[in-house]
Amino acid sequence: MQAICDSSGRFLDIYVGYPGSVHDTRMKNSSFYTARRYPPTGYILLGDGGYPCLDTPICLITPFKEPVHGQVQQRFNYYQSRGRSIIERAFGMMKTRWRSTLFRALEVKPTFAPQVISSCAFLHNVCMDNGDTLAPDEAMWDRDDPQPPREALAHNETSGNDTRNRLAALVSGNVQA
Repeated sequence: MQAICDSSGRFLDIYVGYPGSVHDTRMKNSSFYTARRYPPTGYILLGDGGYPCLDTPICLITPFKEPVHGQVQQRFNYYQSRGRSIIERAFGMMKTRWRSTLFRALEVKPTFAPQVISSCAFLHNVCMDNGDTLAPDEAMWDRDDPQPPREALAHNETSGNDTRNRLAALVSGNVQA
């Protein structure tokens, strides 16, 4: 499952396109990527290290690869990770709330599993909209999963490295006029 959420952990966009585990760069098949619906002009998405750092066709900013070079990159990665932790908490809340569904062998056809997972995400939003928040089970966070190597950029994509460098300078107070 790939998702975009707001600052409260409410899912704004989800993509559950493949049963099983696939590389993060499968985002290229998701509706938010193909329709370029997110982010609005002037905003960025934060992604983990498994995604490419992009300016176009969507603005998706990833952390600097380890080992980082200097305090500016280290500080940027810290704040980027803190921002990205919101989606990890949202996944954790959803997994905690629907653990009896999501952590059993689903007794449905594999091709139907994405609809079950999408329904759990929808119901998560219904709960959030009605003030039924839930502390995620910390053991269910995916924040320390090792990331596979990034794939090369496609012909219609441009690197977000310059944007990431400007943001890194901004959070480090090293902005030059």
